[in-house]
Amino acid sequence: MRAITTALLCLLLSVQTAFASQVRIKDLVEFDGVRANDLVGYGLVVGLNGTGDGIRNAPFTEEIMSNILERLGVNITGEQFRPKNVAAVFVTAELPAFSRAGSTIDVNISAIGDAKSLLGGTLIMTPLNAADGQIYAVAQGTIIAGGASAEGDAAKVTQGVPTAGVIPSGGRVEREIEFELASLTSLRLALRQADFTTAGRIEQAINRSFGKRVAAMLDSGTVQINIAATGRRSTAHAIGEIENILVQPERKARVVVDQRSGTIVMGEDVRISRVAVSQGGLTLRIQEAPVAVQPNPFAEGETVVVPRTNVGLQEDAGISLAEVPDGTSLSEVIAGLNALGVAPRDMIDILKSIKAAGALHAEFVVH
Repeated sequence: MRAITTALLCLLLSVQTAFASQVRIKDLVEFDGVRANDLVGYGLVVGLNGTGDGIRNAPFTEEIMSNILERLGVNITGEQFRPKNVAAVFVTAELPAFSRAGSTIDVNISAIGDAKSLLGGTLIMTPLNAADGQIYAVAQGTIIAGGASAEGDAAKVTQGVPTAGVIPSGGRVEREIEFELASLTSLRLALRQADFTTAGRIEQAINRSFGKRVAAMLDSGTVQINIAATGRRSTAHAIGEIENILVQPERKARVVVDQRSGTIVMGEDVRISRVAVSQGGLTLRIQEAPVAVQPNPFAEGETVVVPRTNVGLQEDAGISLAEVPDGTSLSEVIAGLNALGVAPRDMIDILKSIKAAGALHAEFVVH
C-alpha cells in the first residue's frame, strides 16, 4: 500500500511539473471556424448469427428492411418474415474540418432495438446527416464489435458491450462544408480554459513572435488575430506559425476527487490555512442468525423459527487531533495522511471537511 501511495505521489508531482512548463498555443485554444461537425444516421446491420432484433419488439427494424428491399427492386408487400439476423442501429461520426469529398472517416455503430450482439454484422449503406439535414457522408462496412456474448440454457456470460462497435474508415465524405479560410481578415482564438492571465500571455507571445501588434485580448476566453498585420502569405501560413508558439498557461487552484475509485488529483497552487483535523470511524455490525425450534418427538406442535440478532459497535482509532500549519500545500497534507495509513475514501472525507471549514483555498470538484 505504501509503495502504491509513493508511486501516486511521484505521478502527481510529475503532472504538476508538466503544468508549470510551456505548451503550444494549439494545445490551449480552438481556432474560430476550424472545427469538426457531428453526423448521425439510421441504418440496418445484417449478417448476424441469430442475435438481431426481435421483429415483434422492434417493428421499426421491419420497416427499414422493407424500404431497403423495395429500393433494390424486391416487392415484399403483404409478406410475413421474421429474420433474426438483422438489427436497427444508429450510426454516428465526426466530420473533421476541411474534409474533402472522397476522404474516409471512422463511424460508430450502436444498436437501438433488442439485438443481443452486432458481432460479425455488416452495415448496409447508410446516409449520414448533419444538423442542417443535409447528407455529408455515407457509411458501410463490417462492424468490429466491442465485446462478446455467449449463453446456454441456464447460464449467460457477456464481456464488454457487444451491441456497439466501430467501422474504421467506414464512412466516405460525399459533400464538403463550405468554409473559406483564406478570405478571413481576422481570426479569434477561443481558450479551452478561460483565464485572463493565460489570454494575456498568449497575446504577448504572439506579438513578440511577429515583432509587432497583431494580437489583442478581447476577454478571458478570446484573443483576436489581425491576419493582414501578420504579413504572411495566407491565413493558413499565419495559423501554422501561431499554433506552435510556446506559452506558459495559468491554472486555477483545483482539487478533483472521484469517490468511486478514490482518485485525488490536485494542482500545485492549492494551499491550506491553519486548521486542526481529527478523524475517526464507527463500525456497526448487525448479523441475523435465526434458529428453528422443533417440538419433541411424538408431541403435538409445529416448528417455530426464533429470531436471533447479534449487534456490535466498534470505534476505530482513526486519526488523532492534528494541526496543519498555515500555508501548507495540499500535497504535503496528502503525504502526511498517506504516512498515517489513511484510506483514499477517508482522505476524500477529510478534504471535504477542510473545504467546508473554509481552509482549503481551491476549487473542489467531486465526481
